[in-house]
Amino acid sequence: MRVSAMPYQPDRNLAEFIQDLPKTETHIHIEGALPFHLLQSVDGDRFQHPPDSWADDYKAKSFKQFEDELIGMAMAWFTTPERYHEAAVEIFRTHLDQNVKYVETSFHSGVIDLLDIPGPEIISAIKEAAPDGLEVRVFMGILRQGYNEKMGPVLEESISWEGLDGIDLHGPESPPLEVWTKRLWSVAREAGKFTKAHAGEFCGSDYVRDAIEQLGVRRIEHGVRAVEDPQVLQFVQDLDVTFDLCPISNVKLDVVPTMTEHPIRRLIDIGLRCTLSTDDPLYFGNRLCDEYAALAMDLDFTERELATLARNGFEIALMSEKKKEPWLRQLDAIIGGN
Repeated sequence: MRVSAMPYQPDRNLAEFIQDLPKTETHIHIEGALPFHLLQSVDGDRFQHPPDSWADDYKAKSFKQFEDELIGMAMAWFTTPERYHEAAVEIFRTHLDQNVKYVETSFHSGVIDLLDIPGPEIISAIKEAAPDGLEVRVFMGILRQGYNEKMGPVLEESISWEGLDGIDLHGPESPPLEVWTKRLWSVAREAGKFTKAHAGEFCGSDYVRDAIEQLGVRRIEHGVRAVEDPQVLQFVQDLDVTFDLCPISNVKLDVVPTMTEHPIRRLIDIGLRCTLSTDDPLYFGNRLCDEYAALAMDLDFTERELATLARNGFEIALMSEKKKEPWLRQLDAIIGGN
């Protein structure tokens, strides 16, 4: 049974509406989505209680604190491909329970280095856990300074890995983009892989522009700091870039002070395409339905607006138009009928 620490307890009508929406999740880290009860199964004493970060008023002191604590929890479990598979089965079951139809998840390339687990085995373990009724795409997250003597050849080879759907730029934003990054992102696209980048979370709007200009991405994970510069917002709109947002993460990591001040309202109002995801539910104690409830309860999002956010996820999903069609039709009926 899930221990809920979130303050979002919508009334029955809103809860049922959110539950019934066909949804996607396009920004979730597999290591950061580990179900807490699996940690308890390996070390009941150490993980007797959920982390402090589940508290509804929690604020992380820094990205490093968040990263250290999350990695400490995740690495207590993720030691083999079999562990990835077992966790993914549980994670995807939670998605099905929330009427999620499509998921893009990423695994951290550092695991290949630290634990010597081959990337293709991680990918297979995750994909084989996908249940009927849920489309799953797997990305590899690469740090800005992740290209070194050992990992360089691995990253180059990864572009040809069967089952890898794309790559994503992960980790602290402050290190400058290195020369290899632009080349690798370009080569990945030429090989049919999709490319994304984390930007505009802890660092400013110029990092969003840099990721788009230098890496050629059209999907930004987070991106909320783009609101600091109207010219960057216009640049993002002109190129039809999508922001995969995680509002609860942004509040708990103190990227924004409170949910009522979250810039998603401004981004939506100017017509920028945004999606909703959970980021790292192991750390934040959130579910995807909580993200929708937060916007309805703290930012007065209407049912039509929530349905539009859900629709945005299907618009950018890496799945065939035929598979998208029933979910788009259902969402369009809500959007057009309210």
